[in-house]
Amino acid sequence: MRSIIISDIHAKMSTAELVNDAAAAHNADNIMILGDITNFGLADVAVDYISSLKRTVYAVPGNCDPRDLPSRISGVAVDMHGKTVTVGDIKIVGLGGSNPTVFNTPFEISEDDILRSLDPICEGVTILMVHAPAFGYLDMIPSGVRVGSESVRRIVDRHKPKVVLSGHIHEARGTEYHDGTLFLNPGAAKDGYAALLVMENGKADAELITLRS
Repeated sequence: MRSIIISDIHAKMSTAELVNDAAAAHNADNIMILGDITNFGLADVAVDYISSLKRTVYAVPGNCDPRDLPSRISGVAVDMHGKTVTVGDIKIVGLGGSNPTVFNTPFEISEDDILRSLDPICEGVTILMVHAPAFGYLDMIPSGVRVGSESVRRIVDRHKPKVVLSGHIHEARGTEYHDGTLFLNPGAAKDGYAALLVMENGKADAELITLRS
């Protein structure tokens, strides 16, 4: 399975054409969106954005998205918020929103609710797609403070997915490997960043890419 991974579009609609170009160039099977499709806007923005993409889309909301985004996008994407889907032998589990922040953004979830939502559905997970990163992995803000979710970290330690996809922290773009898990933050699509994830023969490889016109 070949997937274009994007996050943090923040209503920059012009990136959709570039994502389509990247999907074609890399022969992608699907596009995975890790949230913040809107920028404190309406779900209609997300519906319009996803409708312009030319691959199957799997998506979770971000903390800057409205609460009704999961239900509203279900007609144009595979809504992954608190849900699972299996593609071949790959089990994908998703959860959007973020752990609480100092900014009181629209789609924040308590750590208890994050754990309560994810733990029952993560048995045998291959890919965990979340907006907020696991604490300790790709979660450092410019001040040097780590702001990832303790509950996502507990899920990772307990269920050991092969891949953890997250966004949210624009400055933490990159890949890391820990104990057999690949952690990937594609960077903010609004800034021209994305990633390619390739799952083949039980192995995961990722490449950070730039969205080009």
